[in-house]
Amino acid sequence: MHYSETWDLDRIFPGGIESPALQTKLTTIKHQLRDTQTTLTNWRADADTPNFDWFEQIVRDLQTIEAGLAQSEVFVVAIQSADASDTKAGAVLNHLYQLDNEHEKLMTQFKNLLVDLPQATFDKIITEPDLQPLAFNLKEMRQQGLALLDSETEALINNLAIDGFQGWSDHYDTLVSQMQIKYTDQNGKTTLLSAGQAQNKLAAAMPNAQRADLMANWEQAWQQYAAPFADTLNHLAGFRLQNYQAHGTTNFLAKPLALNRMSQATLDMMTKVVGQNKDMLLHYLQRKAALMGKTQIDWQDLEAPLTLGTATNTQTYDEAAEFVIDHFQKFSPKMAALAKYAFDHRWIEAENRPNKRPGGYMDNLPETQESRIFMTFTGSPNDTATLAHELGHAFHADVLKDLPLWRQDYAMNVAETASTFAELIVADANVKSATDAKTKLNLLDAKMQNPLAMFLDIQARYLFETRFYQARQQHVVTPTELSDLMLAAQKEAYGDALTTYHPMFWASKLHFYISDVPFYNFPYTFGYLFSLGIYAQAKHDDHFEDRYIALLRDTANMSTEDLARKHLGVDLTKPDFWQAGVALIKRDIDEFMALSAPLL
Repeated sequence: MHYSETWDLDRIFPGGIESPALQTKLTTIKHQLRDTQTTLTNWRADADTPNFDWFEQIVRDLQTIEAGLAQSEVFVVAIQSADASDTKAGAVLNHLYQLDNEHEKLMTQFKNLLVDLPQATFDKIITEPDLQPLAFNLKEMRQQGLALLDSETEALINNLAIDGFQGWSDHYDTLVSQMQIKYTDQNGKTTLLSAGQAQNKLAAAMPNAQRADLMANWEQAWQQYAAPFADTLNHLAGFRLQNYQAHGTTNFLAKPLALNRMSQATLDMMTKVVGQNKDMLLHYLQRKAALMGKTQIDWQDLEAPLTLGTATNTQTYDEAAEFVIDHFQKFSPKMAALAKYAFDHRWIEAENRPNKRPGGYMDNLPETQESRIFMTFTGSPNDTATLAHELGHAFHADVLKDLPLWRQDYAMNVAETASTFAELIVADANVKSATDAKTKLNLLDAKMQNPLAMFLDIQARYLFETRFYQARQQHVVTPTELSDLMLAAQKEAYGDALTTYHPMFWASKLHFYISDVPFYNFPYTFGYLFSLGIYAQAKHDDHFEDRYIALLRDTANMSTEDLARKHLGVDLTKPDFWQAGVALIKRDIDEFMALSAPLL
């Protein structure tokens, strides 16, 4: 079977960034915003009893506008991701941000309305048949409304955020799109790579000296832009902290925890278990260094594949697609069917070419009930795992598509559960498919990228971001200070196990510059360990698919702790559940150590 490596965006809006259909959609959204504003302003509870028909219409209209905005933004961001040099996309995206801002004003007005309702009226509203499925979301919005300022002030903050907050996030993308990193191949030929291409090269097979040279060029390239990157990060954090202060919030973790519907007790327990169990990963890194002919690992070796034996461990895109579909089938026929549909209908942009942005993501299209996946496929086992990861996100979105839009608004931590679960399926299958010890070692090493990231890299990001925000509350943090904070965080997380580190990681990591998601780090660790617990249960449950889908369908309908209690019967504030996931990681490390011992 042959699958296209480029996605189909014409199914969303035909004609590219100047699509007439897109322009028509934006005009429609403007009219919807105006009409909903009028209805919302004129609504009175006493005139809408006993069935609250107008209130239900407001709820439907707000979700319709949100869906249209999401549909449009996914399309524009997709164009921008696939071609970072497209300047027209940025202008359209800015227009969408302004419409987003108008929708956010309506949501502020709606939340204030919920706060003003008498408790008895609110209780009656959320028991109405068409609104009962949204009862949790409406309660959550009412609670959020308690922290809001008056509508005029909130509107002003939102207006200022377009240039004073989102604008800085966009500025980061502009800077990255202009970067070029020097790369010298094994024949001595030197070329200039985009940031995305260089990032992929660092994770590809190459001699140690060549990778060290590329890493030095990578670090230097980010260092050259250190001043504008530091300005960008400081202004993003400064706006966010001022916004928190205006709303009476001094704890900069309060918003990230609320966004993830997660308690501080759960975060503290998870972080504690990670810290107590990271030594096994440090032992693995020592062994990997020895297998690479080194005394100690360097930063650029963390994602470098082992190349033991003669097997290349590479796959074509078509082979990777069939591998993912086949192994999804063993756990969930519905997952496999969704993946096959995604490949057949060109949901995925995977072609390896210049001018693409780095990284990978999945975005959901609520109006057409599809997804789009962005990545760059080079044939490595990690690329196949990324493909599975993003398809896991798409499956999560697919099982929710019949629910109201607000019931599809799951938090990032549980979003990473479905994706990581899908990735685990493929990683395990890769290891089991190995026919000799060296090949199995290569694949076990590839599988270890996840626990390495979740226990060490994510911990370093979390430590850095926490300390950066503490410092930013006092002063603007200089580029040198940022690099010092990052180096200290990496050394603490990795236990001084590396010879070299990546002090400019604060600039090279996109996640620090995403405006709408603060602390884009600990939810990954949560999703990974949560998915490990689900994966362990899946192997011994004949009714797993039904239970798994039931859990996913509740991900935007309760707190994280309640979700785990209802569907897994576990308490996330206790260590037992987290340790069960750690045990699966230890199993892989033990196998890696046993298989590699005879090679030393």
